[in-house]
Amino acid sequence: MKKEIIVKLHSRFEQLVQMDTESRVEFWLARDLQKALGYNEWRNFQNVISKAKTACKSSGYEVSDHFVDVNKMIDLAKGAKREIEDIALSRYACYLIAQNGDPSKDPIAFAQTYFAVQTRKQEIIEKRLAEVERLSARRKLTQSERELSGLIFERLKENQSFARIRSKGDRALFGGHSTQAMKVKLGVPAKRPLADFLPTITIKAKDFANEITNFSIKREDLRTEPEITDQHVKNNEDVRSLLSERNIKPEELPPDEDVKKIERKLKSDEKKFLKRIDKFDY
Repeated sequence: MKKEIIVKLHSRFEQLVQMDTESRVEFWLARDLQKALGYNEWRNFQNVISKAKTACKSSGYEVSDHFVDVNKMIDLAKGAKREIEDIALSRYACYLIAQNGDPSKDPIAFAQTYFAVQTRKQEIIEKRLAEVERLSARRKLTQSERELSGLIFERLKENQSFARIRSKGDRALFGGHSTQAMKVKLGVPAKRPLADFLPTITIKAKDFANEITNFSIKREDLRTEPEITDQHVKNNEDVRSLLSERNIKPEELPPDEDVKKIERKLKSDEKKFLKRIDKFDY
Protein backbone atom coordinates (compact mmCIF):
# COMPACT_ATOMS: atom_id res chain seq x y z
CA MET A 1 0.00 0.00 0.00
CA LYS A 2 1.45 3.39 -1.02
CA LYS A 3 2.47 5.81 1.71
CA GLU A 4 0.18 8.57 0.46
CA ILE A 5 -2.79 6.20 0.67
CA ILE A 6 -1.83 5.23 4.21
CA VAL A 7 -1.53 8.88 5.22
CA LYS A 8 -4.92 9.70 3.71
CA LEU A 9 -6.67 6.73 5.32
CA HIS A 10 -4.99 7.35 8.66
CA SER A 11 -6.26 10.93 8.69
CA ARG A 12 -9.76 9.84 7.70
CA PHE A 13 -10.05 7.16 10.37
CA GLU A 14 -8.67 9.50 13.02
CA GLN A 15 -11.53 11.88 12.30
CA LEU A 16 -14.17 9.18 12.85
CA VAL A 17 -13.46 8.45 16.49
CA GLN A 18 -15.90 9.91 19.02
CA MET A 19 -15.90 9.94 22.79
CA ASP A 20 -18.71 9.60 25.28
CA THR A 21 -18.62 12.72 27.46
CA GLU A 22 -19.45 10.88 30.69
CA SER A 23 -17.52 7.62 30.47
CA ARG A 24 -14.69 8.97 28.28
CA VAL A 25 -14.93 5.77 26.21
CA GLU A 26 -14.04 5.95 22.52
CA PHE A 27 -16.57 4.73 19.99
CA TRP A 28 -17.30 4.83 16.27
CA LEU A 29 -20.64 5.15 14.48
CA ALA A 30 -21.42 2.40 11.99
CA ARG A 31 -22.74 4.73 9.28
CA ASP A 32 -19.52 6.75 9.42
CA LEU A 33 -17.45 3.56 9.26
CA GLN A 34 -19.59 2.32 6.36
CA LYS A 35 -18.47 5.22 4.19
CA ALA A 36 -14.85 5.00 5.28
CA LEU A 37 -14.71 1.31 4.32
CA GLY A 38 -16.19 1.98 0.89
CA TYR A 39 -19.66 0.46 1.31
CA ASN A 40 -22.23 2.40 -0.68
CA GLU A 41 -25.35 0.66 0.64
CA TRP A 42 -26.28 0.47 4.32
CA ARG A 43 -28.02 -2.88 3.83
CA ASN A 44 -24.80 -4.39 2.44
CA PHE A 45 -22.84 -3.06 5.38
CA GLN A 46 -25.41 -4.51 7.78
CA ASN A 47 -24.53 -7.97 6.44
CA VAL A 48 -20.90 -7.39 7.43
CA ILE A 49 -21.97 -6.12 10.86
CA SER A 50 -24.06 -9.27 11.33
CA LYS A 51 -21.02 -11.45 10.64
CA ALA A 52 -18.96 -9.36 13.04
CA LYS A 53 -21.58 -9.83 15.78
CA THR A 54 -21.45 -13.59 15.24
CA ALA A 55 -17.66 -13.51 15.53
CA CYS A 56 -17.93 -11.43 18.70
CA LYS A 57 -20.30 -13.94 20.29
CA SER A 58 -18.14 -16.88 19.21
CA SER A 59 -15.16 -15.25 20.93
CA GLY A 60 -17.06 -15.24 24.22
CA TYR A 61 -17.87 -11.54 24.42
CA GLU A 62 -21.24 -9.90 24.95
CA VAL A 63 -22.41 -8.46 21.65
CA SER A 64 -24.28 -5.69 23.45
CA ASP A 65 -21.01 -4.49 25.02
CA HIS A 66 -19.51 -3.77 21.62
CA PHE A 67 -22.49 -3.10 19.33
CA VAL A 68 -24.96 -0.58 20.78
CA ASP A 69 -28.07 0.46 18.83
CA VAL A 70 -28.53 4.23 18.73
CA ASN A 71 -30.58 6.78 16.80
CA LYS A 72 -29.40 10.03 15.27
CA MET A 73 -30.88 12.91 13.32
CA ILE A 74 -29.79 13.69 9.77
CA ASP A 75 -30.39 16.83 7.76
CA LEU A 76 -32.70 16.70 4.75
CA ALA A 77 -33.59 19.26 2.11
CA LYS A 78 -35.06 22.64 3.12
CA GLY A 79 -34.01 22.30 6.74
CA ALA A 80 -35.96 19.15 7.44
CA LYS A 81 -34.56 16.40 9.67
CA ARG A 82 -35.11 12.68 9.93
CA GLU A 83 -34.19 10.14 12.60
CA ILE A 84 -32.28 7.07 11.42
CA GLU A 85 -30.91 3.97 13.10
CA ASP A 86 -27.19 3.67 13.75
CA ILE A 87 -24.84 1.55 15.85
CA ALA A 88 -22.18 2.72 18.30
CA LEU A 89 -19.16 0.46 17.92
CA SER A 90 -16.25 -0.32 20.20
CA ARG A 91 -12.73 -0.58 18.79
CA TYR A 92 -13.11 -4.38 18.94
CA ALA A 93 -16.40 -4.23 17.03
CA CYS A 94 -14.71 -2.13 14.33
CA TYR A 95 -11.87 -4.65 14.22
CA LEU A 96 -14.30 -7.54 13.70
CA ILE A 97 -16.15 -5.61 10.98
CA ALA A 98 -12.88 -4.95 9.17
CA GLN A 99 -11.89 -8.62 9.52
CA ASN A 100 -15.10 -9.61 7.74
CA GLY A 101 -14.43 -7.26 4.81
CA ASP A 102 -12.43 -7.75 1.63
CA PRO A 103 -8.71 -7.14 2.46
CA SER A 104 -7.90 -6.53 -1.23
CA LYS A 105 -9.58 -3.13 -0.76
CA ASP A 106 -7.18 -0.56 0.70
CA PRO A 107 -9.61 0.97 3.26
CA ILE A 108 -10.44 -2.45 4.69
CA ALA A 109 -6.84 -3.66 4.74
CA PHE A 110 -5.93 -0.45 6.55
CA ALA A 111 -8.84 -0.76 8.99
CA GLN A 112 -7.83 -4.30 9.92
CA THR A 113 -4.51 -2.99 11.16
CA TYR A 114 -5.79 0.36 12.44
CA PHE A 115 -8.21 -1.22 14.88
CA ALA A 116 -5.90 -4.10 15.79
CA VAL A 117 -3.07 -1.98 17.17
CA GLN A 118 -3.52 -0.18 20.46
CA THR A 119 -1.44 2.81 19.58
CA ARG A 120 -2.35 5.05 16.68
CA LYS A 121 1.19 5.99 15.76
CA GLN A 122 1.26 6.01 11.99
CA GLU A 123 4.72 4.47 11.68
CA ILE A 124 3.61 1.40 13.63
CA ILE A 125 0.60 0.96 11.38
CA GLU A 126 2.79 1.28 8.27
CA LYS A 127 5.23 -1.34 9.58
CA ARG A 128 2.50 -3.81 10.48
CA LEU A 129 0.76 -3.32 7.15
CA ALA A 130 4.06 -4.05 5.39
CA GLU A 131 4.46 -7.22 7.46
CA VAL A 132 0.91 -8.35 6.67
CA GLU A 133 1.47 -7.62 2.99
CA ARG A 134 4.72 -9.62 2.93
CA LEU A 135 3.15 -12.57 4.73
CA SER A 136 0.22 -12.51 2.31
CA ALA A 137 2.60 -12.41 -0.67
CA ARG A 138 4.55 -15.38 0.71
CA ARG A 139 1.38 -17.41 1.10
CA LYS A 140 0.34 -16.49 -2.43
CA LEU A 141 3.73 -17.67 -3.73
CA THR A 142 3.26 -20.98 -1.93
CA GLN A 143 -0.09 -21.41 -3.69
CA SER A 144 1.30 -20.69 -7.16
CA GLU A 145 4.24 -23.04 -6.54
CA ARG A 146 1.89 -25.80 -5.46
CA GLU A 147 -0.17 -25.31 -8.60
CA LEU A 148 2.98 -25.36 -10.75
CA SER A 149 4.23 -28.49 -9.00
CA GLY A 150 0.86 -30.18 -9.55
CA LEU A 151 0.73 -29.27 -13.22
CA ILE A 152 4.27 -30.55 -13.78
CA PHE A 153 3.57 -33.84 -12.01
CA GLU A 154 0.31 -34.25 -13.92
CA ARG A 155 2.16 -33.99 -17.23
CA LEU A 156 5.57 -35.54 -16.46
CA LYS A 157 4.54 -38.12 -13.84
CA GLU A 158 7.62 -37.62 -11.65
CA ASN A 159 8.56 -35.41 -8.71
CA GLN A 160 12.06 -34.13 -9.51
CA SER A 161 11.19 -32.01 -12.53
CA PHE A 162 9.59 -29.26 -10.47
CA ALA A 163 12.80 -28.62 -8.50
CA ARG A 164 14.87 -28.44 -11.68
CA ILE A 165 12.41 -26.13 -13.43
CA ARG A 166 12.06 -23.83 -10.43
CA SER A 167 15.83 -23.66 -10.02
CA LYS A 168 16.31 -22.57 -13.63
CA GLY A 169 13.57 -20.00 -13.19
CA ASP A 170 15.38 -18.61 -10.14
CA ARG A 171 18.62 -18.38 -12.10
CA ALA A 172 16.83 -16.33 -14.76
CA LEU A 173 15.21 -14.01 -12.20
CA PHE A 174 18.40 -13.47 -10.19
CA GLY A 175 20.64 -12.63 -13.15
CA GLY A 176 22.48 -15.96 -13.37
CA HIS A 177 22.66 -16.64 -9.63
CA SER A 178 21.36 -20.07 -8.64
CA THR A 179 18.94 -20.64 -5.77
CA GLN A 180 21.79 -21.98 -3.61
CA ALA A 181 24.03 -19.07 -4.50
CA MET A 182 21.30 -16.62 -3.44
CA LYS A 183 20.82 -18.49 -0.16
CA VAL A 184 24.53 -18.15 0.57
CA LYS A 185 24.53 -14.50 -0.50
CA LEU A 186 21.57 -13.65 1.77
CA GLY A 187 22.63 -15.87 4.67
CA VAL A 188 19.58 -18.14 4.45
CA PRO A 189 19.80 -21.33 6.58
CA ALA A 190 20.46 -24.39 4.43
CA LYS A 191 17.16 -26.12 5.22
CA ARG A 192 14.97 -23.04 4.82
CA PRO A 193 13.30 -21.85 1.58
CA LEU A 194 14.94 -18.84 -0.06
CA ALA A 195 11.55 -17.13 -0.41
CA ASP A 196 11.15 -16.91 3.39
CA PHE A 197 13.91 -14.29 3.45
CA LEU A 198 13.21 -12.37 0.25
CA PRO A 199 11.76 -8.84 0.26
CA THR A 200 8.12 -8.46 -0.72
CA ILE A 201 8.81 -7.22 -4.25
CA THR A 202 10.94 -10.29 -5.06
CA ILE A 203 8.36 -12.66 -3.59
CA LYS A 204 5.70 -11.06 -5.78
CA ALA A 205 8.02 -11.25 -8.80
CA LYS A 206 8.48 -14.99 -8.33
CA ASP A 207 4.74 -15.45 -7.86
CA PHE A 208 3.94 -13.45 -11.01
CA ALA A 209 6.33 -15.58 -13.08
CA ASN A 210 4.74 -18.74 -11.64
CA GLU A 211 1.24 -17.54 -12.49
CA ILE A 212 2.23 -16.86 -16.11
CA THR A 213 3.85 -20.30 -16.36
CA ASN A 214 0.79 -22.00 -14.89
CA PHE A 215 -1.45 -20.17 -17.34
CA SER A 216 0.80 -21.03 -20.30
CA ILE A 217 1.07 -24.71 -19.38
CA LYS A 218 -2.70 -25.03 -19.43
CA ARG A 219 -3.37 -22.83 -22.45
CA GLU A 220 -0.63 -24.31 -24.63
CA ASP A 221 -0.94 -27.83 -23.19
CA LEU A 222 2.80 -28.12 -22.51
CA ARG A 223 3.75 -31.71 -21.72
CA THR A 224 7.54 -32.03 -21.75
CA GLU A 225 10.15 -30.77 -19.30
CA PRO A 226 12.06 -28.75 -21.95
CA GLU A 227 8.84 -26.98 -23.01
CA ILE A 228 7.85 -26.08 -19.48
CA THR A 229 11.41 -25.11 -18.55
CA ASP A 230 11.73 -22.78 -21.54
CA GLN A 231 8.42 -21.15 -20.69
CA HIS A 232 9.28 -20.70 -17.02
CA VAL A 233 12.75 -19.31 -17.76
CA LYS A 234 11.30 -16.86 -20.29
CA ASN A 235 8.67 -15.68 -17.81
CA ASN A 236 11.28 -15.07 -15.13
CA GLU A 237 13.49 -13.25 -17.63
CA ASP A 238 10.54 -11.04 -18.62
CA VAL A 239 9.74 -10.24 -14.99
CA ARG A 240 13.42 -9.45 -14.36
CA SER A 241 13.43 -7.16 -17.39
CA LEU A 242 10.41 -5.31 -16.04
CA LEU A 243 12.16 -4.80 -12.71
CA SER A 244 15.40 -3.75 -14.39
CA GLU A 245 13.56 -0.99 -16.24
CA ARG A 246 12.92 0.47 -12.80
CA ASN A 247 16.50 -0.09 -11.67
CA ILE A 248 15.58 -3.03 -9.45
CA LYS A 249 17.93 -6.02 -9.47
CA PRO A 250 16.56 -8.86 -7.32
CA GLU A 251 20.00 -10.32 -6.59
CA GLU A 252 21.16 -6.99 -5.12
CA LEU A 253 18.26 -6.46 -2.72
CA PRO A 254 19.04 -7.15 0.96
CA PRO A 255 17.32 -10.00 2.78
CA ASP A 256 14.22 -9.31 4.84
CA GLU A 257 13.14 -10.69 8.21
CA ASP A 258 12.30 -14.39 8.37
CA VAL A 259 8.66 -14.62 7.28
CA LYS A 260 8.04 -17.38 9.83
CA LYS A 261 9.15 -15.01 12.58
CA ILE A 262 6.77 -12.36 11.25
CA GLU A 263 3.91 -14.86 11.17
CA ARG A 264 4.55 -15.82 14.80
CA LYS A 265 4.75 -12.17 15.82
CA LEU A 266 1.47 -11.26 14.13
CA LYS A 267 -0.30 -14.19 15.76
CA SER A 268 1.13 -13.20 19.13
CA ASP A 269 0.03 -9.58 18.65
CA GLU A 270 -3.51 -10.71 17.88
CA LYS A 271 -3.66 -12.89 20.99
CA LYS A 272 -2.37 -10.03 23.13
CA PHE A 273 -4.92 -7.68 21.58
CA LEU A 274 -7.80 -10.03 22.39
CA LYS A 275 -6.59 -10.44 25.98
CA ARG A 276 -6.51 -6.66 26.46
CA ILE A 277 -10.09 -6.13 25.37
CA ASP A 278 -12.27 -4.68 28.11
CA LYS A 279 -16.01 -4.45 28.06
CA PHE A 280 -17.33 -1.18 26.73
CA ASP A 281 -20.18 0.73 28.36
CA TYR A 282 -21.77 3.60 26.47
